[in-house]
Amino acid sequence: MKEPIIAPSILSADFYDIGSAVRYIEESGCPWLHLDIMDGHFVPPITFGHKMIADIRAKTRLFLDAHLMIEEPERHINAYIESGADAITFHSEACVHSHRLIQSILHAGIKAGISIVPSTPVSSIIPLLESVDLVLVMTVNPGYGGQKLIPFCLQKVEELRRIREQEGLNFLIAVDGGINVKLIPDLVIQQPDVLVIGSAFFSAQDKKQFVTNFLDAWISPIRNID
Repeated sequence: MKEPIIAPSILSADFYDIGSAVRYIEESGCPWLHLDIMDGHFVPPITFGHKMIADIRAKTRLFLDAHLMIEEPERHINAYIESGADAITFHSEACVHSHRLIQSILHAGIKAGISIVPSTPVSSIIPLLESVDLVLVMTVNPGYGGQKLIPFCLQKVEELRRIREQEGLNFLIAVDGGINVKLIPDLVIQQPDVLVIGSAFFSAQDKKQFVTNFLDAWISPIRNID
């Protein structure tokens, strides 16, 4: 069984000490770092912007996965492209000309992703699937860490996987929100490629051991790990 990519989200980190948060991710063996950019409009909170990504880029070789939870992402896309992010994912609900924006990201040599909130059906992004590298399924209503996963959202993963296979496409399927070890049996059924994990990762005392335990449980999902 293929192991998923674990992408810790620094939304749940101590913003006073982001350097340590990045180091924790590196030491845990996770290859991706997930960056939640929030503007106070598309979602209520405000987090950080492109300068944070640029500063992190200068200090790490981790794959930087920028998740834009902002209105009109096309207005700011050049700054995020220049920040050094390896992938930029924006919300279909926040952009009128999604295909144009995807092409702009790809033209810059960066992986392009599209994300949908729980109330948005997969059918709304089907025309875009042949163009993107990543589809991010929000399994909570975006904006805050520490929420519980909304179960019906996992059905979207199965739907996307079916479309990918039928159409011979290559995009990765990511899930974001409420992911923890107790949900592994439900997640394994759907087989997402990328797991964005925030609170569960950063609340673990030994983060490297957390990742080891998580991946062990993924291979043997009947095993119960607290």
